Amino acid sequence: MIRTGQDYLDSLAADRDVWVDGERVKDIATHPAFAPIVGLRARIYDMAHEAGTSDVLSYLDERTGERNSVANKLPKTQQDWVDKRAAIDAVLDEARGVVTRVGDETVGEMWSLYDGQDMLNEVDSRFSANIRRHVDRAVREDPFHVSANTDPKGDRSKRPQDQDPDMLLHVVRETDSGIVVRGAKYETAAAYANQAFTKPTIANWGDAELSDYAVGFILDMNARGLKYLCRSGFAGRRKPEDYPLSNRVDEVDTLVIFDDVEIPWEDVLFYRHTRAATYIRATLHRYSALPFTQRNLRLADLMIGAALWNVRQTGLEKQPAVQEKLAQLACYREGINAHLTAAIAMGQTSPGGLLMPEQSLLYTGRVLATTQLPAMMHLARELCGGQICITPDAASFANPDTGPWLEKYYSINENWVAEDRRKLLAFARDLLNSDYAGHRLTFQLFAQSPPFAHLAAVYRNFDWDGPLDLVRSAADLSDRVTGGAA
Repeated sequence: MIRTGQDYLDSLAADRDVWVDGERVKDIATHPAFAPIVGLRARIYDMAHEAGTSDVLSYLDERTGERNSVANKLPKTQQDWVDKRAAIDAVLDEARGVVTRVGDETVGEMWSLYDGQDMLNEVDSRFSANIRRHVDRAVREDPFHVSANTDPKGDRSKRPQDQDPDMLLHVVRETDSGIVVRGAKYETAAAYANQAFTKPTIANWGDAELSDYAVGFILDMNARGLKYLCRSGFAGRRKPEDYPLSNRVDEVDTLVIFDDVEIPWEDVLFYRHTRAATYIRATLHRYSALPFTQRNLRLADLMIGAALWNVRQTGLEKQPAVQEKLAQLACYREGINAHLTAAIAMGQTSPGGLLMPEQSLLYTGRVLATTQLPAMMHLARELCGGQICITPDAASFANPDTGPWLEKYYSINENWVAEDRRKLLAFARDLLNSDYAGHRLTFQLFAQSPPFAHLAAVYRNFDWDGPLDLVRSAADLSDRVTGGAA
């Protein structure tokens, strides 16, 4: 049954070994670095129960009569995807910023493995039964689900077996109850999540058919042997009135240490078979690329809004050069939206009987959203102007000695007084110029995989036969000519 915010807070074990800024965290829910994002995740759960948002974030399961999360629902129709997009927008509206790792963006990775049940059955029939059970559990129990993917990697010119073996997560032994794993994974939101789909990174397994590094499982984040080493949070470091996004929607990234953690057999999704690991790497974002890319759409809207308010404040909206830059931002925004909309409209039936977004459109949309983001952020900076990097903090505006001068020079007219001007510049600075903004830019570029892997996904899913056949006909090539394997 769909959870409440308190259910979620109660699920976070008090004895988790979480560290940040060199100190162990006593209470994740109240620690300054975690409290805003943990509170927001709890708020999302509560929204599913409230009259104004319940029908957007939840649905009534006709089979069980229970209300479940729209985010965790297996997508079988176009309407399911339309509903998921609406749910994401509702969450981002509540956050008043962009949050990525809140569950909906990662649960789809399990659906990719759900599509691979025939392959899993060839390896071990237990594994396909495990993925079906966990997909069903995600629907019924509504855990906060994240994804553990990236390892420290070490020297990538060497095989993992030829260096410190713990650089990549691997199995060290089997027990009657399960497998014991050792190593480390980077994962955003791990310290305050319930479970993670833990899987291998892009690795050089050589010609081995079996490898202790080719392992995937569902990880209980309260399991023994886990240690969470978190980067410094942006929340609490500076005042919220000066850095509103940093203090509201920062998602804390974590190096999760697996110190001989036992994974029960019922939670193992594949093990040792490199074929299964290769399959999941190739299809991992078949579904989750859509909600991930939709975050870039919201980021584009925030940049457009911040830029447009700034040029309207200063009376520059009618300038052709300004309009040209705004139009470029609009093209970026609508390009993302068009890819997402078309990917749903042209959705395809997956091997597991689900409706997956049209893959070529989805992956090319992701490339557009991520590769153009740095240029679009710079355009938005130009439109916001240099004051976003030189404006004093809120305390200076409030001080009786300095405030009158700032009131004089930051008031534009009777509609735009100094305080509103300061708030807009502070928001734009945090969105585009702050350390949080730089972190968000890097995160969007690498969070699902590096740019070369995004392009590799396009290469694997684009219909190369169409252009080949077109030119065969236009150039009157003989039937003996073959295109080869794209």
